[in-house]
Amino acid sequence: MPGSALKAGARKKIIENSPGLLFISLVYIVMVAIVSWFTIRLPGSVSLEDIYSRLATGEMPGFGVIYTNFRPIGAVLAIILYMIQPILDVGFISYCLKTSRSQSTEIKDLFNGFLFFTKIISIFIITIVLIFLWSLLLVIPGIIASYRYRLAFYILIDDPGKGALQCIQESKLMMYGKKVDLLTIDISFIGWYLLDMLVLIITPLPFALPIVSVWLSPYVGLTRAAFYEEQIAKIAV
Repeated sequence: MPGSALKAGARKKIIENSPGLLFISLVYIVMVAIVSWFTIRLPGSVSLEDIYSRLATGEMPGFGVIYTNFRPIGAVLAIILYMIQPILDVGFISYCLKTSRSQSTEIKDLFNGFLFFTKIISIFIITIVLIFLWSLLLVIPGIIASYRYRLAFYILIDDPGKGALQCIQESKLMMYGKKVDLLTIDISFIGWYLLDMLVLIITPLPFALPIVSVWLSPYVGLTRAAFYEEQIAKIAV
């Protein structure tokens, strides 16, 4: 099935499940925004906000600035908050996957990732390391690697009993010959992402986020869920 058909199916699902799905999307976006806000503004931590402000003015903070502002406790808290992001992502993926399958959904599905968070974090860390190692060769091998492992979380959601390495390996096999297809789908959303960024720039917060992101998040999520469903169906055949 071409990407245009998958996207058309995703739009249909959004219409059929609105306004509930859009509300869930808003809750997910707000949670991610809150986690991100606290991650860069932890008092007494690495002073990331100060570092970001320096970068915004074109100043490259040296090692001395980073070392002076470093606080171990704050760094640990920042890492913990950073690890919450993939857990929330898996919750939203789970919700989109159930919606794509026309299954009953609840808001608590957004928190399904906390039921097997150790495996989520393991997949997250392992794939980051693998992608980084491939990126040492060149940028393109790194991009290929990132798509090779893109379905690992979906596989874990369908069978939480599987280990992290097993999910990664199955994703690798499932994405064989399909990486360009998913890349093409992702590229087709670039216009939406640019519009989202434009709205963020021209619209004062907190009103900017819901305007485009509330629609875009389930649009992308349901399209990718449909892509995963397509790969599952091919394996079954």
